[in-house]
Amino acid sequence: MALPAMRSASTLRRWDPFGDFGELTRWFDTVAPQPWSPSADVTETDTEYVFDVELPGLTREDITVEVIGNRLAITGELKEQERKGRAHSRTRRTGKFSYRVLLPRGVDGDKVAATLENGVLTVRVPKTEAAQPRRIEISSK
Repeated sequence: MALPAMRSASTLRRWDPFGDFGELTRWFDTVAPQPWSPSADVTETDTEYVFDVELPGLTREDITVEVIGNRLAITGELKEQERKGRAHSRTRRTGKFSYRVLLPRGVDGDKVAATLENGVLTVRVPKTEAAQPRRIEISSK
């Protein structure tokens, strides 16, 4: 009597109706690349908002920081490096990037300052005097 052949579950490939969408997205990115958005931390103090944006490998000439109305826009391009030999894997981001955020009311767009150090762009957006908290002295009767 013949015994049925045993197959492990790992040899069978389960059909995923959405499995090809990831490949389709990668294909569209190569045909019409979209700007990527860098990672950023936003903190608030009593006097300002601070945006720390990760942009490793870039110089100040590669980055544009603009305040347009009540919007902060950080844009630029990370150019692909010229390499010798055949690449076996490419996972680093290259191309145009864009980080945009609406600024809250009560900021002074004329006094925004930006510095780039160790691959982190720090943008400081000061609050106006009226927007800063004031301590009110309580009087007694």
